[in-house]
Amino acid sequence: MSNILIINGHQPYDFAKGELNAAFVGAAAAYFGERGDAVRQTVVADGYNVDEEVANHQWADVVLMQFPVNWMGVPWSFKKYMDEVYTAGMDGRLCEGDGRSAAEPKRNYGTGGVLANTRYMLSVTFNAPKEAFDDPAEPFFSGMSVDDLLAPVHLNMKFFAATPLPTFSAHDVMKAPDIDSDFTRFQRHLATHL
Repeated sequence: MSNILIINGHQPYDFAKGELNAAFVGAAAAYFGERGDAVRQTVVADGYNVDEEVANHQWADVVLMQFPVNWMGVPWSFKKYMDEVYTAGMDGRLCEGDGRSAAEPKRNYGTGGVLANTRYMLSVTFNAPKEAFDDPAEPFFSGMSVDDLLAPVHLNMKFFAATPLPTFSAHDVMKAPDIDSDFTRFQRHLATHL
């Protein structure tokens, strides 16, 4: 049995209320629950207690972050969550400083994390088609992968010494959705990597 923290980082808008991301969260919670894991969920847009969220990260064996990619990053409310929760956790609960020491003030930045036994997975939704990524001929991302684009989120977790699991991404969810296929792939992704 594992402890699973699922964070729904969707920010509701009139044109995107968050049903798809909530459905991915529901599917993940059901999968882990059927497996016998302990599951905690946070819906960022509904509010949260900073200290409880730090404690949830300490408790979790796996943190699954579900969010739509908005303007090439996490939604603003999820970024606010990270700013508040992760800054509070710098008191030793998530990291012990930034890894540098008085003896080596220019070395080892980002190595103070204490979540070495924690794994994390990003599960994201995009309006962009899958074909926009990993192709140097595509002009906007110029060959970038989904993980290249989401490097700041990965670095946040690396700062705490958490280990990445392969990222899941659903694409073209507004203009050409293939929801059934996405959920089949998602279930297979969870079964393969968790």
